[in-house]
Amino acid sequence: YNSVYNCKNRRKLRLLRDIPADMVAEESGPGAQNSPYQLRRKSLLPKRTVCPTKNSMEGASTSATENFGHRAKRARVSGKSQDLPAAPAEQYLQEKLPDEVVLKIFSYLLEQDLCQAACVCKRFSELANDPILWKRLYMEVFEYTRPMMHPEPGKFYQINPEEYEQPNPWKESFQQLYKGAHVKPGFAEHFYSNPARYKGRENMLYYDTIEDALGGVQEAHFDGLIFVHSGIYTDEWIYIESPITMIGAASGKVADKVVIENTRDSTFVFMEGSEDAYVGYMTIRFNPDDKSAQHHNAHHCLEITVNCSPNIDHCVIRSTCTVGSAVCVSGQGAGPTIKHCNISDCENVGLYITDHAQGIYEDNEISNNALAGIWVKNHGNPIIRRNHIHHGRDVGVFTFDHGMGYFESCNIHRNRIAGFEVKAYANPTVVRCEIHHGQTGGIYVHEKGRGQFIENKIYANNFAGVWITSNSDPTIRGNAIFNGNQGGVYIFGDGRGLIEGNDIYGNALAGIQIRTNSCPIVRHNKIHDGQHGGIYVHEKGQGVIEENEVYSNTLAGVWVTTGSTPVLRRNRIHSGKQVGVYFYDNGHGVLEDNDIYNHMYSGVQIRTGSNPKIRRNKIWGGQNGGILVYNSGKLCCFILHLIIQFL
Repeated sequence: YNSVYNCKNRRKLRLLRDIPADMVAEESGPGAQNSPYQLRRKSLLPKRTVCPTKNSMEGASTSATENFGHRAKRARVSGKSQDLPAAPAEQYLQEKLPDEVVLKIFSYLLEQDLCQAACVCKRFSELANDPILWKRLYMEVFEYTRPMMHPEPGKFYQINPEEYEQPNPWKESFQQLYKGAHVKPGFAEHFYSNPARYKGRENMLYYDTIEDALGGVQEAHFDGLIFVHSGIYTDEWIYIESPITMIGAASGKVADKVVIENTRDSTFVFMEGSEDAYVGYMTIRFNPDDKSAQHHNAHHCLEITVNCSPNIDHCVIRSTCTVGSAVCVSGQGAGPTIKHCNISDCENVGLYITDHAQGIYEDNEISNNALAGIWVKNHGNPIIRRNHIHHGRDVGVFTFDHGMGYFESCNIHRNRIAGFEVKAYANPTVVRCEIHHGQTGGIYVHEKGRGQFIENKIYANNFAGVWITSNSDPTIRGNAIFNGNQGGVYIFGDGRGLIEGNDIYGNALAGIQIRTNSCPIVRHNKIHDGQHGGIYVHEKGQGVIEENEVYSNTLAGVWVTTGSTPVLRRNRIHSGKQVGVYFYDNGHGVLEDNDIYNHMYSGVQIRTGSNPKIRRNKIWGGQNGGILVYNSGKLCCFILHLIIQFL
C-alpha cells in the first residue's frame, strides 16, 4: 500500500497482515458474484488513490452514509494534514466481513482478548458483547448453566437470562466472579502446563483440594472466593477461621453436583474469625461408617461455634449418624444466617441451637428427620422465618430447658408427634405460623413450659390443636384453631395459661376442655360450630372464663361436671343446639353477668348434686325454659328471685 496512514490506521492494520489477499479483492474483481462472503456484504467504498482528492473523500463519505445509515463522520484535521481513508483490508474487516464470520473469529478468543477487540470500533464492540460468546466462556470457567449473580459480599443467586433486565448477564456475572480461585481435581496440572492456551487467565488459581485452596487464603494468594467444581470431596478437614466465600460450581442443580462429605469428623467447622464467611450451593454430608458410635455425638455436617456468624445458603445438608445433629449451632456469639437450605432425611436432629446461640434461619426445607426438625435448648434464641417443617418422624419443633426463639410464618405439618413442643421452662414466640395435620397434636406445652402463640392457624390435627399440662403457662392469643379431629384447646394436669381472642370452631370434641385441677384464663374467644360442646370443664377443673362468645355448638355451650368450679362471667352463650350451660355430677362454680339465650333446650340445667352460684344473668329465649333443676340439683333462694324476674 502506497498511501500514508496515521498512527491509528497503522495500529489497526497490524491485525490484518495475515488476511489472505482474496478476502480483500475488489468488488468488481473476477468472481465477485460467487464470493462466499456475499451473505451480508456491503458495497465497497470508492477505490483508494495514492493521493486521495477532496472529491474522492466526499464520495467515500457519501457512499458510507448511504450504505450504513450512519451520520457521515467529518475528516479529522491535525495541523495542516487530515486523516486518510482506511486501507481496503482494514475496511473489509471492520465494515464488510459478515457478522457470522466475525463472531466465529471472536469465538476463539478468551475474555481479555475479547474485551480488547471490543475497543477497536463500534461494530466490534457490539459483536464482542454477544451473549453467546460470553455464555461459552462463562460455562468453560464456572460451569453454571444459568448466570450466578454476585452483586455484593455474601449474596449469590441464579437468574434466567431471558428475564434479566441487562442485555448480557453472562458477561456481567463473569466480571463479578472473575477473581475467584477454583477447586477442580486434576485440572490444575493441565492449566499450569499450558500457559499459551490460557493466556490472559494468569490471575486465576486452580487447586486439587479444598484444603489446598483454604491454605491459599491463609497465605494471601487471593481474596478468599473459592469455587468448588463438580465432584465428591471426601474426608477433607475443613476448618474455617477467616471470612472466606466457598460456593459450588456446576451445571444444572448445582448443589446436587458438588458433594462434600466426611466419615470421621464434622464436615465443616466454623470457628472464631469466620464472621461473614459464606458457604453455598453444595451438598454437605456426615456419613460415618459406625453410625451409632457415641463419640459421633459431637460430630455434625455443620458445626458453628462461639463468636462466628457465617452465611449458609442453598445447601443440601444430610447426616446418616444416629446420634448428634446435622447442624449444631452452639455457644455465646454463634449466630449464623442459614437460608434456602434443605435439612432433611437425617437420622437424628435436623437443626440444633443451644447454649445461648442465636442466628437467622429463613426459607429452609426441614423434613423427614428421625428426631426433632428443629431443637432449641439452654437459652438458645434464634429467629426462624418461613421454614417448611414437615413429615418429621418425631416432633417438628422442640424447645426445651429454657430454649427460646422467634418463629414466624412457618408451615409446620404432618409430623408424627406434635408440630411444636414446649417443655421445661422453654419460652418461644410463635407468630403467624400454620400448624396442621399433626399425627398427634398441634402444639404441646408441658412440664412448666411457657411461650406466646399469636395469630397462628392451627387446624386438622389428629388430637387437640393445643395441649397444655403439668403447670405450664403459655399465652394462646389471636389464633384460629379449627377442624381438629378431637378438641381445640385441651388443658389438663394442673395446666394454666391465657387463652385469649382466639377463633375456635369446627372441632370434633369440645372447643376448650379444662380438667384435673387446671386453672386457665379464657377470655374474648369465639367458640362456635363445634361438633361437641363449646367449653367442657370436668374432673375438678377450674379457671376464669369471661367475655367469650359461645354459640352454635352441637351439645351444651358450657359443661361443668365432676367437682369442677370455674367462674363464668360476662359471656354470651347462645344459639346452641342443646342446653346453654349444663351443671351435672357435682358441677359447681359461679355463673354471673352472662347473656344466655336462644337454645333448643333450657338456658341452664342443674342436676345430680351440682350446686353453682348463679347471679345477674340474662337467661332468655330457651325453647325448654330458663333454668331447669332436677335429679338432686340445688338452687339457692336468691336465685329463685332472679328466675321470677326473667319469667
